[in-house]
Amino acid sequence: MELNRAKGTRDFLPEEKILRQEIEDTLKKVFEVYGFSPAETPILERYETLASKYAGGEEILKETFKLKDQGDRDLGLRYDLTVPLARVVAMNPTLKMPFRRYQIGVVFRDGPLKTGRYREFVQCDVDVVGSSSMKQDAELLMLTADAFKALNLNGKIKVNNRKILDALLEAASVPEDKRNAVILSIDKLEKLGLETVKKELQEKGIFTETIDNICKWISLKGTNDQKIKELKKILLNKQGLQEMEELLSYTPDVIFDISLARGLSYYTGTIFEVYAENSPITSSLAAGGRYDNMIGLFRGSGTVPAVGISFGLDTIMDVLMAKKKEVKKSVTQVFVLPIKTFPEAWKIAQELRNANINTEIDMLDRNVSKNFDYANAIGIPYVVVVGTEEVKKKKIKVKDMGSGKETFMTVKDFIKKVNQ
Repeated sequence: MELNRAKGTRDFLPEEKILRQEIEDTLKKVFEVYGFSPAETPILERYETLASKYAGGEEILKETFKLKDQGDRDLGLRYDLTVPLARVVAMNPTLKMPFRRYQIGVVFRDGPLKTGRYREFVQCDVDVVGSSSMKQDAELLMLTADAFKALNLNGKIKVNNRKILDALLEAASVPEDKRNAVILSIDKLEKLGLETVKKELQEKGIFTETIDNICKWISLKGTNDQKIKELKKILLNKQGLQEMEELLSYTPDVIFDISLARGLSYYTGTIFEVYAENSPITSSLAAGGRYDNMIGLFRGSGTVPAVGISFGLDTIMDVLMAKKKEVKKSVTQVFVLPIKTFPEAWKIAQELRNANINTEIDMLDRNVSKNFDYANAIGIPYVVVVGTEEVKKKKIKVKDMGSGKETFMTVKDFIKKVNQ
């Protein structure tokens, strides 16, 4: 049998998993600094929840993994963390508002594969339920900017508003029942280019003059203020523009991109995406928006305002891997090398671990040169040699693997050195 992984999935060896954990830890720290608390939902959802007309829409349903349990119930692997959140809030009407949560978890989409796109991937979501204020949308964008600073990445944040797109399509005389389909086509502009999108719109029965107007308007250039000024001349319904003006007053460094559409049907207002500058990875690193109708529809009545953003751990990792010259291969800080002194070296290793120093000890009885080669190969900073002479003197010989310098010292002094 030929061993292989399922398409669109990956194994992570330590050097990759260490980086993934660093990204997660960095994001968690930023999320919690902004007052978000952790939550968790199941990977498996009832298929009817994922397929609901209140959820992600027809396009995402094509990419949903569907299965049955032994009771012949239809289940699906979650394709995002937003729909499960909406279900949780709808099932728990006594939750205190605003409900501010973050969740980091694996999601699945049976979609096309390319660099930065996988079928099993991790999303890191931050959502606020219960606030309709544009200040809340602005806070999420500030959090996003801070998260990318903490990751040492230059993130380009693009924003738009679904109300602006709806008003634009209304001004272009697109029938209401075709607007979602047109927005799905606009969402492909970055990937497929203008001519392909025009052709797709023609196939959806949109008139040539209407297509020309749509393409001209979504391609408007200039500063954020210039784009808003031009759109004020075109749009009859200006609610989305008013919201955009307020949002930009709090977050002037984001880019107002009229062509940004976000394909998921549940978005109702602000939408945003983040891309890495000067990187071979072209997929978005984070994306989200406002979805004020979904939770109320799941609940069966009322409107429950909500806004969130999802960071793609896998694409962020790909960008960092492409950027980093050296990748950490081990979390071990110290390698203890016994030379016919295993019982004494074993005690020293435990003493180091009790001092919260990540410590490994040779269990293979290899010779000295092989042990040094091993420590060097996986980037362990220090090798502690414990020979008979060291035991007699109640000291250890420490080799700094970076500088090559060797020093005799006590275990206590070494602990101080590592932990300083």
